[in-house]
Amino acid sequence: MKLTRKLVLARAKASDLDSVKKLNCWGCNLTDISIFTEMPNIEVLTLSANQISSLEHITQCRSLTELYLRRNNIQSLGELCHLQGLSQLRVLWLAENPCCGTDPTKYRLTVLRTLPGLQKLDNQVVTEEELAQALEEGAEISSAPPPESVSANGLSEAETDSDGLMYSMEETNKIREQLGMKPLPRDKFPSFSSPRDSGLPLGRRSHVLEAVLLLLKELNSEELQEVQTAAESRARALHRHSCQAERKDLLQQ
Repeated sequence: MKLTRKLVLARAKASDLDSVKKLNCWGCNLTDISIFTEMPNIEVLTLSANQISSLEHITQCRSLTELYLRRNNIQSLGELCHLQGLSQLRVLWLAENPCCGTDPTKYRLTVLRTLPGLQKLDNQVVTEEELAQALEEGAEISSAPPPESVSANGLSEAETDSDGLMYSMEETNKIREQLGMKPLPRDKFPSFSSPRDSGLPLGRRSHVLEAVLLLLKELNSEELQEVQTAAESRARALHRHSCQAERKDLLQQ
């Protein structure tokens, strides 16, 4: 999911991006945070419990003092190189990411060597003694990992149009079968084989979502009203769950 200007302003209750000082996007299933290249004045940023894998777009957040990134998908400590220019960063919570590895001591010393200005790491105060130890024993990180290679249509090289098409066909026809509808032939899936004609980028959208969107074209107004009611009910339930989890996470911080 992409963090958009609209979502940022709604959560921060602000009128423009420059005025946003604090932002909490806990548990929003975010993967794209490129919006932060337009937010140089952000000071406190909570992004825990998402699917973020790169920190390159946080480089421009020069006023950032606190950054919470627990439970994301950051694979390499090399991503910390993107934070080295943030001279005011004092608090970082990076625990429960793949990059933390299995050796907590090595992990902590490496982070502190890379970001020696930190005063608190993973909710634990940084002491002068461990900072001195980090400068001697922490692993040196010289550069950030290269970005994931993607094709022109926004998919990684491991994915292909045909794979997405077949998977989406299966999902769509499975749902149609459950609804007592006939399966659709392959030629009824132009939006997958020709994303340019569909007007909707494939990107990393869920194949299940693709299937649901196709099924909407088969429904009449009464059936669409039922879908809308069910969707609104589901959205309210998810929002309540997110708010409860967010409050719990803030209390832990």
